[in-house]
Amino acid sequence: MKNATITARQSSSRRIPHLHTVSITEGTIWKAILSFFFPILFGTFFQQLYNTVDAVVVGRVVGKEALAAVGGGVAVYVNLLVGFFVGLSSGASVIISQFYGAKKEHDTQNAVHTSMAIALFGGVFLTAVGLLTAERAMRLIGTPQEIIEYSVVYLRIYFTGMIPLFVYNMGASILRAAGDSKTPLIVLIAGCFVNIALDIILVCVCRLGIAGAAWATVISETFSMIFVCIFLMKTREIYRLRISKIAFTAHIVKKMLRIGFPSGVQSSMYTISNLLIQTAINSFGTTAIAAWAAYGKIDVMFWMLVNAFGVSVTTFAGQNYGAKKYERIGKGMRVTFGMCAAMTVAISVFFCAAGEPIFACFTTDADVIREGMIMLRFLAPAYITYISVEILSGTIRGCGSSFVPMLISSVGICALRVLWITFAVPLKHEFFMVEFSYPLTWTVTSVLFWIYYLRGKWLK
Repeated sequence: MKNATITARQSSSRRIPHLHTVSITEGTIWKAILSFFFPILFGTFFQQLYNTVDAVVVGRVVGKEALAAVGGGVAVYVNLLVGFFVGLSSGASVIISQFYGAKKEHDTQNAVHTSMAIALFGGVFLTAVGLLTAERAMRLIGTPQEIIEYSVVYLRIYFTGMIPLFVYNMGASILRAAGDSKTPLIVLIAGCFVNIALDIILVCVCRLGIAGAAWATVISETFSMIFVCIFLMKTREIYRLRISKIAFTAHIVKKMLRIGFPSGVQSSMYTISNLLIQTAINSFGTTAIAAWAAYGKIDVMFWMLVNAFGVSVTTFAGQNYGAKKYERIGKGMRVTFGMCAAMTVAISVFFCAAGEPIFACFTTDADVIREGMIMLRFLAPAYITYISVEILSGTIRGCGSSFVPMLISSVGICALRVLWITFAVPLKHEFFMVEFSYPLTWTVTSVLFWIYYLRGKWLK
């Protein structure tokens, strides 16, 4: 009788809603989306700020060669390797959100511990691959000799932090899938301040150069991992983490792979196409590489915005799909699309008006700033052509269909971009031709997604 009473109390306590959990299966849709969107946006901002602070510090303290190294081929290569496993983990997030929305406690628990097992495996695997391939990869994409040493040093240190990076991201995905987007934000803000402090100490004071920036990132990611794991182990919600239960559950792995593997493949194909673009950019010299690297740190503000809407609508669709509120899914997509479009126009105008002082944060080189502004004023007005890809694919994936979105993105963006870089750019070797590959492929892919979405076969 005593044991039965304890079990009942424990079961009851696990169903106490957490302070930060937001219900997105009922109530006003735009409020539900925004209550989820803003914490994700700020969280993504602080996560991206890790690398941006590195770029600002090394660009102004070490020089444009170090800036080119941190933001050029290094960033693309990291995205190639890390992006696949991040895409794979999106399957875990969708499955957890569906189980949580359907109130399936046992399945939610199995999904949480399976997702952590995937994160640990991915972290160990990527650490080994990254350390072994860093220098060869940089030479393969034609990294200029004057920055290759910087690139290799940064990569080898950065890849030692794969386990903290993957475990934190998976833990944050678990919390967001359950409707709690505030806790990951709090942890990220704290981690970002740790990173900034370490950048100042290791690069500016200790003069460790690009190695100091890399170690600052790894240490701050470890800090974030520890705190998100502590929270998951202390919570009384049904997604509580128990270290002893971390293991692969076969049928859960299968469900996660069905959704996550196409997303991982899509992410890798995106990055392969960007790797070819980076190779083309490398042929224009160090100034162009540095300008592109600095532009990438500014451009990431748009990607944070659209990604936050994409994650929000994916979780929104996942929970409502689990709760069998199908009409609400379509309404959620339309509301999210409208808000994303309005914010995209605003950020495009802001970039074109205030680009120069932003570039000056990264470098004092006038040629780099001039080249960067040319890139920014061409690409920023074209952002609006991309948002359909993120919002529609997020909605479709949230309902458990990920193969067709992967296929559309792979053909419309990746394959078309590769063809453009391979055949069109050599005919007219100008930077404009490289840049044009972005709005071209965004527009084509958006049209394909609207055709597929309106046909409705994805909602089974």
